[in-house]
Amino acid sequence: MEKRKLSFWQIWNMSFGFLGIQFGFALQGGFMSRIFQTLGAGKEDIPLLWIAAPLTGLIVQPIIGYMSDRTWSVKWGRRRPYFLVGAVLSSLALFFVPHSPALWVAAGFLWILDASINISMEPFRALVADKLTQSQRSYGFVVQTLIIGIGTWIASNLPWLVSKLGVSNEAASGIVPMSVKVAFAIGAFVFLVSILYTVFTTDEYPPEDMEEFEKEKAKKNNFIPDILNNIGSMPMTMKKLGIIQFFSWFAFFTMWSMANPALTEHVFATPAPIESAYNMADTVQAEAFKIANTKFQESSNSVGSAMGIYGLSSMAFALLLTLYTSKRNINRKYVHLFSLILGGVGFLLMNYASPENLKYCFVLIGFAWGSILSMPYAMLSSSVDPKKMGVIMGIFNMFIVIPQIIAALGGINYVSSLLGDEAINAMTIAGISLVIAGLCNLLITNKNAISYQEEV
Repeated sequence: MEKRKLSFWQIWNMSFGFLGIQFGFALQGGFMSRIFQTLGAGKEDIPLLWIAAPLTGLIVQPIIGYMSDRTWSVKWGRRRPYFLVGAVLSSLALFFVPHSPALWVAAGFLWILDASINISMEPFRALVADKLTQSQRSYGFVVQTLIIGIGTWIASNLPWLVSKLGVSNEAASGIVPMSVKVAFAIGAFVFLVSILYTVFTTDEYPPEDMEEFEKEKAKKNNFIPDILNNIGSMPMTMKKLGIIQFFSWFAFFTMWSMANPALTEHVFATPAPIESAYNMADTVQAEAFKIANTKFQESSNSVGSAMGIYGLSSMAFALLLTLYTSKRNINRKYVHLFSLILGGVGFLLMNYASPENLKYCFVLIGFAWGSILSMPYAMLSSSVDPKKMGVIMGIFNMFIVIPQIIAALGGINYVSSLLGDEAINAMTIAGISLVIAGLCNLLITNKNAISYQEEV
């Protein structure tokens, strides 16, 4: 079946569900460490508490990709059933996570939340490749990135915004402030509604050979052998992209897990107070703890808002690329190289940032984020079998979750400790990692991956 070129609004509709997915990821990435710290976690414990997120991705994404490749419904299509199931589960998890009464409950909710988001997210990547011609792939992934940028910026500012509207930012020891609870509830609503919008405004192409598809579907389920076979036979371009992804996602996992403790401590000088350091039976010390905790919560709002800037700059970056790629091809390799290096510089400059200019560091990081969400997928989709797009995208995401698992299991703490005990060293490591990722783009040599040239 020959694919027709889609208009901007058709691509927008099929990607709009990513607004909700990014609300979930931005709230998770910007505020889970804050929730962990509020519930009593030390900054050295935070990376390990995040282990749930990459582990669920490692398990869930290849499974969902494999299953969606073998799914077809006349009414619901191939990928949309997974969007919907993931949206319902994610919305429930988002609503309840800030109400966690204990640290282990919050860690458990993170596990559920990330698994649910992955159920929705992986098929969205495959949908772009399913629906668009080769010549529109860069354009499609860039439009998706534009929507992700919008979601990141809005969601990252939600706790700050609702607190400005009068919702309390204060809370007793071990209780998450109401401003965060309201923000997560809004995120749950947006997640569900945006996914429903895509489900009901987008159709999908049926399998090209329905008879062959049904025969393949009826075969004995050989999930593990098929996955292993696809891993063993992955094209060289995919392996090279995997190296780039490793260093890119090590950097961003470090930011999501450690930015709040690092920046509240180094830039705002308001680290999370440790309750055991205060005599809570003493009125003066109890009041001192309350003041310190309120300052920490307020600076955490500011860190979240500053982090939201990377969503805004990635949105601007994506908008420029959208306008350009709608008419012309781009050199994906060099766009990705320079974008990642700019992001690395943004992380390194955090060592010298003040509360007033911290946002400029995140502007640079936004260029890297915008490129990470589009260029690798555009390069990959031009070099793999389209019939296996779902499972290939799922396997490719192993290159996202494995570096995060390594980081969570001690990688961040070990490497950053080589520079000293200060939490800000984690941001330095993130910057170095992102620069390395940028330079690794020089490994890419596949011409179709670099810039697809439509045959005439």
